[in-house]
Amino acid sequence: MDVPEFERLLVRNGIKLVKYWLSITDEEQQMRFLIRVHDPLKQWKLSPMDLESRVKWEDYTKAKEEMFLRTNIEEAPWYIVPGNDKKRARLNCMDHLLSLFPYEELPAEEVTLPDRVFNPDYERAILPPELYVPSKY
Repeated sequence: MDVPEFERLLVRNGIKLVKYWLSITDEEQQMRFLIRVHDPLKQWKLSPMDLESRVKWEDYTKAKEEMFLRTNIEEAPWYIVPGNDKKRARLNCMDHLLSLFPYEELPAEEVTLPDRVFNPDYERAILPPELYVPSKY
């Protein structure tokens, strides 16, 4: 069974299949990788596969384009999210996903914060210092 037929099977069985591709430009990936290379706090994010992907950028892009051609079907289309700006990409993706599902506003109950019970005889315990994470920053 090929991917489009499998996806059609899922949709026929009542599954709402939504496919997103978060896309960044070659220049953005280059910048992110350079930042990671030079920032010791971010170097852990770079894997050998990431480094190899720079060499194969065009091959991966061609494979992605072929994937879209073969698997973008009416029952389960692809949605491409421009991702150079991470925060906006996530917000746009969430907004789009929510727009695909019908929902109605539910009346919200009013929430009232109760007063804290104060016991004048209670004294907060002093805990051993070794239980605390050191404050470095």
